[in-house]
Amino acid sequence: MQESNYLGTEKVGSLLRKFAVPCIFSLIISCLYNIVDQIFVGNGIGYLGNAATGVIFPITVVGWGLSLFFGDGAAAVLSVSLGRKETQKIHKSVGNSILCSFLAGLVITVAGYLGGDHLLRLIGATDANLTLARDYGFIIYAMIPFALVQNTLASIIRADGSPRYAMGAMLAGAAINIIGDPLAIFVLDLGIKGAAWATILGQFVSFLICAAYLAKSKTFRLSLDSFHLDFIELKHVMALGTSSLLTQWSIVVITVINNILLVRYGSVSVFGPDIPLAAFVVIMKLFQIVLNIGIGIAAGAQPIVGYNYGAGQYDRVRELLKLMLKWTAIICLICTVLFEAVPQIFIRLFGSDGELYTQFATQCLRIYLSLILFTCVQKVCAIFLQSIGHARAAVPLSVLRDALLIVFSLILPLRLGVTGIFWAAPAADTIAVLVTFFFMVRLWSELSQRPAEETGMAVLQPSRTGIILTISREHGSAGKQIGQLVAEKMGIPCYYKEMIALAAKESGLSKEFISSLNTNENMAMRELYLSTEAVQQAVTAQDKAIKRIANTGSCVIVGRAADYVLRGYENVVRVFIYAPAGYRVQNVMKMYGDTQEQGKKSIARSDAARAAYYKSISGREWGDPHGYELCVDSSIGAEAAASLICEYMRHRG
Repeated sequence: MQESNYLGTEKVGSLLRKFAVPCIFSLIISCLYNIVDQIFVGNGIGYLGNAATGVIFPITVVGWGLSLFFGDGAAAVLSVSLGRKETQKIHKSVGNSILCSFLAGLVITVAGYLGGDHLLRLIGATDANLTLARDYGFIIYAMIPFALVQNTLASIIRADGSPRYAMGAMLAGAAINIIGDPLAIFVLDLGIKGAAWATILGQFVSFLICAAYLAKSKTFRLSLDSFHLDFIELKHVMALGTSSLLTQWSIVVITVINNILLVRYGSVSVFGPDIPLAAFVVIMKLFQIVLNIGIGIAAGAQPIVGYNYGAGQYDRVRELLKLMLKWTAIICLICTVLFEAVPQIFIRLFGSDGELYTQFATQCLRIYLSLILFTCVQKVCAIFLQSIGHARAAVPLSVLRDALLIVFSLILPLRLGVTGIFWAAPAADTIAVLVTFFFMVRLWSELSQRPAEETGMAVLQPSRTGIILTISREHGSAGKQIGQLVAEKMGIPCYYKEMIALAAKESGLSKEFISSLNTNENMAMRELYLSTEAVQQAVTAQDKAIKRIANTGSCVIVGRAADYVLRGYENVVRVFIYAPAGYRVQNVMKMYGDTQEQGKKSIARSDAARAAYYKSISGREWGDPHGYELCVDSSIGAEAAASLICEYMRHRG
């Protein structure tokens, strides 16, 4: 068993503390830069300063999303490659991610400068805060390429086994920002420009610390070749980072829409456009802190949940879910009581600039954060579903609240005016948590009915030295039957389900979970699913099982992308079995008792799933004849197809 098996034996409460607390801490640190700026800007410049930084915020989040796009993607590739002991191309993924992150930052910087005031007005700047937004943004833009690289490197450093180093780099930058803000704003009297200079100085120090790590990284070494674009590696990185990108960019969409609506409806209210804009910025910072705690609990629990679900230990999965929700509820309830009882304390922390501003901000804080418990519970459940591979439910649930928030933000102000934008949050939270509750009740029932599963035993059959035959096949083409016939004719073992049993024994995960890796999901779902901890572990264990089988001697291996897994082996014959659609439909109808229409749908789903899985782990097209030595039309009959393959193997051998 692997060392990770302690995830299935140690007390879940202890495990959750061990994994979740550092994750929460990292998330809180990551948002300190902007929050610290808000506090000192609000106290030193006033609510117009907060409104100005709020205008720039979407631009920085666009960059943040891209940095995670490349960073989290590279980190996932690094983790999978380490598990498979295929480290030769890690440097390419890392180098390409760093390069693309820097180039993306340059694009944002240039766009920011070229867009000028027009861009700022487009995302919510007003006449009153435009100059402040320009002063702040034009300094922040200069550091964006380096800030993006720093954030990308932080993800890579954590995946390389040095999470404390990554956290230290972030802490150093945050400390400089915290010290620099009051010095620049109050002592040097630089105003909002001082806040920007303190921010980019902290970011640059973090960048230097992260860059220094590259000289002593544990699993890769960069060279000039690492930065030559490799689109196959980069595509894999980007696929695994898509979830992080979409999460961050959804924040951009919400922020920009809200900025525009706040200016529009605020302009026709007694508060004007800037008070609502500034209040929203402050409230979102408080919201971000609480939400990050909830997300930290769920994200920290991901490897524990994923492992135990994969291992069939559903009682531990249920216990983990209860603990996650319990911790989230306690923290959120405490915060809710404080927000409702003494909101003025939190508002004044970010500066007090007139009774009208304080009155509006206090009222809206109570409204917007009234159901923060629902927000966090809903997000925790979505991450939980992702952890156990339920991508079909996890993806829509993860964006449900945000989508509803946009809808209600557009509708409620028509009736309630500018405060309707803030009422959109509890309205969205209520519906989102009800929908999530429906999914979770069904899942809980499913988990309760499942008994703990044994991984089972698997036996490797001895064989002589010789050719290893891998068979990829279209659904309904009788590929498995042909593989078994070839094995009989050649007097060698055939492996199909045995691979799953071996992988289960290797990883401690259940056979059912490993068998379900090739489920019928679309490509977007597939990449999200494969990026989860348990699935990566299962894929790695499966690859090891295939290589163990290959090392025993001549054999037939059916499916599971064995042709790609054994790409470094010289004695492999790669065969693809296909057949006309009508022939395959007839086979499926006979085998499963399907109707003709059901057979067609089954074939389409299964082939799409196989293609998506193969593409996800290899970056190649499943069924591309250039990837196989022999492509056989099985409509000539299983016996004839098997004889043809045997003849080729004898000729090849």
